[in-house]
Amino acid sequence: MIAGGCGAVKPTESNPAGLALNIHGIASLTPSSDLPSWRLPPGITRGLWQYAQADHIADDYDEYFAHNSLFDFDLAVLEKHFTRPGLLVDLGCGTGRLLVPFARRGYRGLAVDLSIPMLEVVGDKGDAEDLPIDRVLANMTELGFIRDGAADYCISMFSTLGMIRGREHRRQALRHAKRILKPGGKFVLHVHNRWYCLFDPQGRWWLLENWFGAHVRRNQEPGDKFFDYRGIPKMFLHVFTRRELFADLRSAGFRIVECIALDTQRRHALKRPWLLGRLRANGWIVTCET
Repeated sequence: MIAGGCGAVKPTESNPAGLALNIHGIASLTPSSDLPSWRLPPGITRGLWQYAQADHIADDYDEYFAHNSLFDFDLAVLEKHFTRPGLLVDLGCGTGRLLVPFARRGYRGLAVDLSIPMLEVVGDKGDAEDLPIDRVLANMTELGFIRDGAADYCISMFSTLGMIRGREHRRQALRHAKRILKPGGKFVLHVHNRWYCLFDPQGRWWLLENWFGAHVRRNQEPGDKFFDYRGIPKMFLHVFTRRELFADLRSAGFRIVECIALDTQRRHALKRPWLLGRLRANGWIVTCET
């Protein structure tokens, strides 16, 4: 469904019912992937913008990650914390792999993504099973169209937060996540661990180069990575330290309920996390409350 009655979206002059329409704030930027830098949405790099516009990424996304062990584990974490049907907002929903299982159980879903091709896949899945999933094309740093206190649950999985460039932009996305949740609402996210790079020779060189670059380049922060990904040049990902992540969450007003350190293969929680867990963890899944 492109529009529905979830009631989470604020009414506007062109949308007086407050339905979850498909475009908010970035209509003038689609569908072209070739934009000058000054027209890119806040916090979005050119590589991420091209990734979002790429049909091939969305078309085979589910097949490409069919055997990714993190996907089973993070669903189990969500099932543990989301125990009563309500409105679930997925920030960076991709193809809806997490929204669909919950929608089958009576949860209402609001799928938010920067990618039209991804949202089209979500729509096809929802239509096939008549699931209560609305879709919104939007940037995570610009979610003012979602009502305060509208959602029972919010997620941002598979390192989506790290795809936003600039700490203040990431904090803005977290503030939106906090704002749209009801009192006592839960937010779950996944990020990658910067210090895990210590266990790879190339990773150690990257850490050294990254530290130096962050001190000599104004637009680079510690943890910023650029890499080629599935035909997309200069894809961006920020990798976190645990201290940095916790500080960002608390600055947004969240109370941290659980932090699961992930093992190397991301199949389950890291064993003996007390033993240099901040270095050994591949990443973290963190559950917060408002």
